[in-house]
Amino acid sequence: MKVGLVGLPGSGKSTVFGALTGLSVETGFGSRPDKENLGAVKVPDHRVDELARLYKPRKITYAEITFTDVGGGHADKLDRKVLSSMREVDALCQVLRAFPDPIGEMGDPVSELEELEAETILADLEIVERRIERLQKDRSDPRELELLRRLKTALEAETPLRDVDLAADELKKIAGYRFLTLKPVLLVVNVEETRAAEPVPPAVADAAKQRGLGVVVLSAQVEMDIAAMEPGEQGEFLASLGLSEPAKDRFIRAAFELLDLVTMLTAGPDECRAWPIPRGSTAPKAAGKIHSDLERGFIRAEVTRWEDLVREGSEAKCKERALLRVEGKDYVVADGDVVNVRFNV
Repeated sequence: MKVGLVGLPGSGKSTVFGALTGLSVETGFGSRPDKENLGAVKVPDHRVDELARLYKPRKITYAEITFTDVGGGHADKLDRKVLSSMREVDALCQVLRAFPDPIGEMGDPVSELEELEAETILADLEIVERRIERLQKDRSDPRELELLRRLKTALEAETPLRDVDLAADELKKIAGYRFLTLKPVLLVVNVEETRAAEPVPPAVADAAKQRGLGVVVLSAQVEMDIAAMEPGEQGEFLASLGLSEPAKDRFIRAAFELLDLVTMLTAGPDECRAWPIPRGSTAPKAAGKIHSDLERGFIRAEVTRWEDLVREGSEAKCKERALLRVEGKDYVVADGDVVNVRFNV
Protein backbone atom coordinates (compact mmCIF):
# COMPACT_ATOMS: atom_id res chain seq x y z
CA MET A 1 0.00 0.00 0.00
CA LYS A 2 1.54 3.31 -1.11
CA VAL A 3 0.28 6.60 0.30
CA GLY A 4 1.28 9.91 -1.25
CA LEU A 5 1.62 12.90 1.09
CA VAL A 6 0.60 16.08 -0.71
CA GLY A 7 -0.05 19.64 0.32
CA LEU A 8 0.60 23.23 -0.59
CA PRO A 9 4.11 24.53 0.14
CA GLY A 10 4.44 25.34 3.84
CA SER A 11 1.70 22.91 4.94
CA GLY A 12 4.23 20.77 6.81
CA LYS A 13 3.93 17.60 4.72
CA SER A 14 7.64 16.78 5.02
CA THR A 15 7.35 17.12 8.80
CA VAL A 16 4.30 14.81 8.71
CA PHE A 17 6.40 12.37 6.67
CA GLY A 18 9.04 12.44 9.41
CA ALA A 19 6.41 11.95 12.09
CA LEU A 20 4.95 8.90 10.35
CA THR A 21 8.20 7.23 9.29
CA GLY A 22 10.61 8.32 12.02
CA LEU A 23 13.04 9.40 9.30
CA SER A 24 15.00 12.65 9.46
CA VAL A 25 14.06 14.89 6.54
CA GLU A 26 14.64 18.48 5.47
CA THR A 27 11.64 20.54 6.55
CA GLY A 28 10.44 24.11 6.69
CA PHE A 29 9.56 26.89 4.30
CA GLY A 30 13.16 27.01 3.08
CA SER A 31 13.43 23.33 2.14
CA ARG A 32 13.68 22.22 -1.48
CA PRO A 33 10.11 22.06 -2.89
CA ASP A 34 11.04 19.49 -5.56
CA LYS A 35 12.60 16.93 -3.20
CA GLU A 36 10.69 13.64 -2.84
CA ASN A 37 11.15 11.46 0.24
CA LEU A 38 10.26 7.77 0.48
CA GLY A 39 9.87 5.60 3.57
CA ALA A 40 8.08 2.45 4.72
CA VAL A 41 6.37 1.83 8.06
CA LYS A 42 5.60 -1.58 9.53
CA VAL A 43 2.01 -1.79 10.78
CA PRO A 44 1.96 -2.95 14.43
CA ASP A 45 -0.23 -6.04 14.82
CA HIS A 46 -0.60 -7.89 18.12
CA ARG A 47 -2.13 -10.85 16.27
CA VAL A 48 1.11 -11.43 14.38
CA ASP A 49 2.98 -11.15 17.69
CA GLU A 50 0.75 -13.76 19.35
CA LEU A 51 1.09 -16.17 16.44
CA ALA A 52 4.86 -15.67 16.46
CA ARG A 53 5.00 -16.61 20.16
CA LEU A 54 3.14 -19.79 19.28
CA TYR A 55 5.15 -20.85 16.21
CA LYS A 56 8.54 -19.22 16.94
CA PRO A 57 9.02 -18.70 13.17
CA ARG A 58 12.27 -17.95 11.41
CA LYS A 59 10.69 -14.79 10.01
CA ILE A 60 8.02 -12.32 11.14
CA THR A 61 6.52 -9.99 8.53
CA TYR A 62 4.12 -7.19 9.34
CA ALA A 63 2.02 -5.32 6.81
CA GLU A 64 3.70 -2.20 5.47
CA ILE A 65 2.59 1.23 4.36
CA THR A 66 4.96 3.04 2.03
CA PHE A 67 4.84 6.81 2.28
CA THR A 68 6.06 9.15 -0.41
CA ASP A 69 6.42 12.84 0.36
CA VAL A 70 5.59 14.07 -3.12
CA GLY A 71 8.00 16.87 -4.02
CA GLY A 72 7.15 19.90 -6.10
CA GLY A 73 4.76 22.80 -6.01
CA HIS A 74 5.27 26.52 -6.24
CA ALA A 75 3.66 29.46 -4.47
CA ASP A 76 0.09 28.47 -3.65
CA LYS A 77 -0.46 25.57 -6.07
CA LEU A 78 0.79 22.17 -7.14
CA ASP A 79 2.66 21.81 -10.41
CA ARG A 80 2.29 19.23 -13.17
CA LYS A 81 5.13 17.12 -11.80
CA VAL A 82 3.32 16.74 -8.48
CA LEU A 83 0.03 15.86 -10.15
CA SER A 84 1.82 13.21 -12.23
CA SER A 85 3.52 11.71 -9.15
CA MET A 86 0.18 11.57 -7.36
CA ARG A 87 -1.14 9.15 -9.97
CA GLU A 88 1.41 6.52 -8.88
CA VAL A 89 0.00 5.99 -5.36
CA ASP A 90 -2.92 3.98 -3.97
CA ALA A 91 -4.25 6.75 -1.74
CA LEU A 92 -3.61 10.43 -1.10
CA CYS A 93 -2.97 12.09 2.22
CA GLN A 94 -3.45 15.84 2.01
CA VAL A 95 -1.72 17.82 4.74
CA LEU A 96 -3.65 20.97 5.67
CA ARG A 97 -1.94 23.85 7.45
CA ALA A 98 -3.78 24.91 10.62
CA PHE A 99 -0.89 26.76 12.23
CA PRO A 100 0.62 30.24 11.65
CA ASP A 101 3.35 30.72 9.05
CA PRO A 102 6.62 32.57 9.87
CA ILE A 103 4.91 35.96 9.53
CA GLY A 104 2.04 34.93 11.79
CA GLU A 105 -0.67 34.31 9.19
CA MET A 106 -2.91 31.38 10.16
CA GLY A 107 -3.54 28.66 7.61
CA ASP A 108 -6.94 28.07 6.00
CA PRO A 109 -7.36 24.28 5.83
CA VAL A 110 -10.70 24.30 4.01
CA SER A 111 -9.38 26.60 1.28
CA GLU A 112 -6.36 24.32 0.84
CA LEU A 113 -8.67 21.31 0.54
CA GLU A 114 -10.79 23.08 -2.07
CA GLU A 115 -7.67 24.18 -3.96
CA LEU A 116 -6.31 20.64 -4.30
CA GLU A 117 -9.75 19.31 -5.21
CA ALA A 118 -10.09 21.89 -7.99
CA GLU A 119 -6.63 21.11 -9.38
CA THR A 120 -7.18 17.35 -9.39
CA ILE A 121 -10.56 17.76 -11.08
CA LEU A 122 -8.97 19.89 -13.82
CA ALA A 123 -6.12 17.40 -14.24
CA ASP A 124 -8.58 14.52 -14.68
CA LEU A 125 -10.77 16.56 -17.01
CA GLU A 126 -7.77 17.22 -19.26
CA ILE A 127 -7.13 13.47 -19.59
CA VAL A 128 -10.80 12.72 -20.25
CA GLU A 129 -11.11 15.38 -22.94
CA ARG A 130 -7.98 14.18 -24.75
CA ARG A 131 -9.22 10.57 -24.73
CA ILE A 132 -12.71 11.56 -25.90
CA GLU A 133 -11.20 13.48 -28.81
CA ARG A 134 -9.20 10.42 -29.85
CA LEU A 135 -12.16 8.04 -29.54
CA GLN A 136 -14.38 10.35 -31.58
CA LYS A 137 -11.88 10.11 -34.40
CA ASP A 138 -11.25 6.37 -34.52
CA ARG A 139 -14.64 5.13 -33.14
CA SER A 140 -12.78 2.14 -31.66
CA ASP A 141 -14.78 1.78 -28.41
CA PRO A 142 -18.28 3.30 -28.33
CA ARG A 143 -18.91 2.06 -24.77
CA GLU A 144 -15.76 3.68 -23.45
CA LEU A 145 -16.65 6.88 -25.26
CA GLU A 146 -20.07 6.93 -23.62
CA LEU A 147 -18.51 6.30 -20.20
CA LEU A 148 -15.94 9.05 -20.62
CA ARG A 149 -18.63 11.49 -21.65
CA ARG A 150 -20.40 10.73 -18.36
CA LEU A 151 -17.17 11.37 -16.48
CA LYS A 152 -16.64 14.62 -18.39
CA THR A 153 -20.09 15.83 -17.37
CA ALA A 154 -19.36 15.06 -13.72
CA LEU A 155 -15.95 16.75 -13.75
CA GLU A 156 -17.33 19.84 -15.47
CA ALA A 157 -19.85 20.01 -12.63
CA GLU A 158 -16.86 19.95 -10.21
CA THR A 159 -17.76 16.46 -8.99
CA PRO A 160 -14.81 14.17 -8.10
CA LEU A 161 -15.04 10.81 -9.83
CA ARG A 162 -15.14 8.97 -6.48
CA ASP A 163 -18.62 10.48 -6.10
CA VAL A 164 -19.84 9.12 -9.45
CA ASP A 165 -21.83 5.88 -9.35
CA LEU A 166 -19.65 3.49 -11.36
CA ALA A 167 -20.11 -0.26 -11.82
CA ALA A 168 -17.24 -2.67 -11.22
CA ASP A 169 -16.68 -3.25 -14.94
CA GLU A 170 -16.64 0.51 -15.56
CA LEU A 171 -14.03 1.03 -12.84
CA LYS A 172 -11.95 -1.73 -14.42
CA LYS A 173 -12.20 -0.09 -17.84
CA ILE A 174 -10.87 3.25 -16.61
CA ALA A 175 -8.30 1.91 -14.11
CA GLY A 176 -5.43 2.57 -16.51
CA TYR A 177 -6.06 6.30 -16.47
CA ARG A 178 -5.22 6.48 -12.75
CA PHE A 179 -7.65 9.34 -12.20
CA LEU A 180 -6.70 11.46 -9.19
CA THR A 181 -10.27 12.11 -8.09
CA LEU A 182 -10.96 8.37 -7.89
CA LYS A 183 -8.27 7.87 -5.25
CA PRO A 184 -9.21 7.70 -1.55
CA VAL A 185 -8.14 10.83 0.34
CA LEU A 186 -7.18 11.15 3.98
CA LEU A 187 -6.90 14.66 5.41
CA VAL A 188 -4.25 15.45 8.01
CA VAL A 189 -4.88 18.70 9.86
CA ASN A 190 -1.46 19.94 10.98
CA VAL A 191 -1.92 22.02 14.13
CA GLU A 192 0.19 23.77 16.76
CA GLU A 193 1.51 21.78 19.73
CA THR A 194 -1.02 23.32 22.12
CA ARG A 195 -3.89 21.99 19.97
CA ALA A 196 -2.50 18.48 19.41
CA ALA A 197 -5.20 16.78 21.51
CA GLU A 198 -8.12 18.86 20.19
CA PRO A 199 -10.79 17.37 17.90
CA VAL A 200 -11.01 18.09 14.17
CA PRO A 201 -11.89 21.76 13.57
CA PRO A 202 -15.65 21.92 12.79
CA ALA A 203 -15.22 23.52 9.36
CA VAL A 204 -12.76 20.80 8.28
CA ALA A 205 -14.96 18.06 9.78
CA ASP A 206 -17.96 19.33 7.78
CA ALA A 207 -15.95 19.58 4.55
CA ALA A 208 -14.58 16.05 5.05
CA LYS A 209 -18.03 14.62 5.81
CA GLN A 210 -19.54 16.21 2.71
CA ARG A 211 -16.86 14.59 0.57
CA GLY A 212 -16.65 11.24 2.38
CA LEU A 213 -12.99 11.78 3.29
CA GLY A 214 -11.09 10.52 6.32
CA VAL A 215 -9.49 13.08 8.64
CA VAL A 216 -6.83 13.01 11.39
CA VAL A 217 -5.48 15.84 13.57
CA LEU A 218 -1.81 15.96 14.57
CA SER A 219 0.96 18.37 15.46
CA ALA A 220 3.60 17.23 13.00
CA GLN A 221 6.67 18.81 14.59
CA VAL A 222 5.87 17.33 18.00
CA GLU A 223 5.01 13.94 16.48
CA MET A 224 8.29 13.91 14.55
CA ASP A 225 10.13 14.46 17.84
CA ILE A 226 8.11 11.63 19.42
CA ALA A 227 8.91 9.29 16.52
CA ALA A 228 12.62 9.85 17.15
CA MET A 229 12.32 8.85 20.84
CA GLU A 230 12.87 5.41 22.32
CA PRO A 231 9.55 3.54 22.73
CA GLY A 232 9.83 3.66 26.52
CA GLU A 233 10.07 7.44 26.49
CA GLN A 234 7.15 8.06 24.16
CA GLY A 235 4.31 7.23 26.55
CA GLU A 236 5.12 9.87 29.17
CA PHE A 237 5.59 12.60 26.57
CA LEU A 238 2.35 11.68 24.80
CA ALA A 239 0.48 11.78 28.11
CA SER A 240 1.82 15.28 28.80
CA LEU A 241 0.15 16.39 25.55
CA GLY A 242 -3.13 14.65 26.34
CA LEU A 243 -2.55 11.94 23.71
CA SER A 244 -2.83 8.19 24.22
CA GLU A 245 -0.85 7.03 21.18
CA PRO A 246 1.49 8.40 18.51
CA ALA A 247 0.16 9.83 15.26
CA LYS A 248 1.46 6.86 13.29
CA ASP A 249 -0.97 4.46 14.99
CA ARG A 250 -3.93 6.79 14.49
CA PHE A 251 -2.97 7.35 10.88
CA ILE A 252 -2.65 3.63 10.14
CA ARG A 253 -6.14 2.89 11.49
CA ALA A 254 -7.59 5.74 9.46
CA ALA A 255 -5.77 4.58 6.32
CA PHE A 256 -7.02 0.99 6.65
CA GLU A 257 -10.57 2.27 7.17
CA LEU A 258 -10.31 4.66 4.24
CA LEU A 259 -8.99 1.96 1.90
CA ASP A 260 -11.46 -0.56 3.35
CA LEU A 261 -8.75 -3.12 4.06
CA VAL A 262 -8.79 -6.16 6.33
CA THR A 263 -5.87 -8.35 7.40
CA MET A 264 -5.44 -11.98 6.40
CA LEU A 265 -2.83 -13.91 8.39
CA THR A 266 -0.58 -16.82 7.53
CA ALA A 267 1.33 -18.70 10.23
CA GLY A 268 3.87 -21.48 10.54
CA PRO A 269 7.43 -22.28 11.58
CA ASP A 270 8.85 -20.55 8.50
CA GLU A 271 6.96 -17.27 8.76
CA CYS A 272 4.10 -15.48 10.51
CA ARG A 273 2.78 -12.72 8.27
CA ALA A 274 0.03 -10.13 7.89
CA TRP A 275 -1.49 -9.55 4.45
CA PRO A 276 -3.66 -6.45 3.86
CA ILE A 277 -6.46 -7.32 1.42
CA PRO A 278 -9.56 -5.44 0.23
CA ARG A 279 -12.62 -6.11 2.36
CA GLY A 280 -14.88 -8.61 0.59
CA SER A 281 -12.03 -10.54 -1.07
CA THR A 282 -12.86 -14.15 -1.87
CA ALA A 283 -10.41 -16.84 -0.84
CA PRO A 284 -8.83 -17.19 -4.33
CA LYS A 285 -8.36 -13.41 -4.64
CA ALA A 286 -6.85 -13.25 -1.16
CA ALA A 287 -4.56 -16.17 -2.02
CA GLY A 288 -3.41 -14.22 -5.07
CA LYS A 289 -1.96 -11.58 -2.75
CA ILE A 290 0.48 -14.24 -1.54
CA HIS A 291 1.34 -15.53 -5.02
CA SER A 292 -0.45 -15.58 -8.37
CA ASP A 293 -0.02 -19.38 -8.57
CA LEU A 294 -2.16 -19.79 -5.45
CA GLU A 295 -5.03 -17.91 -7.07
CA ARG A 296 -4.69 -19.66 -10.42
CA GLY A 297 -4.51 -23.17 -8.93
CA PHE A 298 -6.75 -22.58 -5.90
CA ILE A 299 -8.44 -25.74 -4.59
CA ARG A 300 -9.53 -24.82 -1.06
CA ALA A 301 -8.56 -22.78 1.97
CA GLU A 302 -8.15 -24.10 5.50
CA VAL A 303 -9.28 -21.28 7.77
CA THR A 304 -8.86 -20.75 11.52
CA ARG A 305 -9.57 -17.68 13.60
CA TRP A 306 -6.30 -16.29 15.01
CA GLU A 307 -7.66 -16.19 18.56
CA ASP A 308 -8.80 -19.83 18.36
CA LEU A 309 -5.39 -20.91 17.10
CA VAL A 310 -3.57 -19.03 19.86
CA ARG A 311 -5.90 -20.33 22.56
CA GLU A 312 -5.82 -23.97 21.44
CA GLY A 313 -2.11 -23.93 20.69
CA SER A 314 -2.06 -25.82 17.38
CA GLU A 315 -3.93 -26.45 14.14
CA ALA A 316 -4.40 -30.08 15.17
CA LYS A 317 -6.30 -29.09 18.32
CA CYS A 318 -8.37 -26.58 16.36
CA LYS A 319 -9.29 -29.36 13.95
CA GLU A 320 -10.27 -31.66 16.83
CA ARG A 321 -12.62 -28.98 18.18
CA ALA A 322 -14.06 -28.20 14.73
CA LEU A 323 -12.48 -24.75 14.80
CA LEU A 324 -10.61 -25.30 11.54
CA ARG A 325 -12.86 -24.93 8.51
CA VAL A 326 -12.38 -25.95 4.88
CA GLU A 327 -13.66 -23.19 2.60
CA GLY A 328 -14.12 -23.02 -1.15
CA LYS A 329 -13.84 -20.40 -3.86
CA ASP A 330 -16.82 -18.33 -2.70
CA TYR A 331 -15.60 -17.85 0.86
CA VAL A 332 -15.03 -14.20 1.80
CA VAL A 333 -11.92 -13.85 3.97
CA ALA A 334 -12.56 -12.02 7.25
CA ASP A 335 -10.24 -9.78 9.23
CA GLY A 336 -8.08 -11.97 11.47
CA ASP A 337 -8.52 -15.22 9.52
CA VAL A 338 -5.45 -17.47 9.51
CA VAL A 339 -5.46 -19.04 6.05
CA ASN A 340 -3.61 -22.02 4.63
CA VAL A 341 -4.16 -22.33 0.87
CA ARG A 342 -4.26 -25.67 -0.93
CA PHE A 343 -3.54 -25.34 -4.65
CA ASN A 344 -2.41 -27.20 -7.73
CA VAL A 345 -0.89 -25.55 -10.79
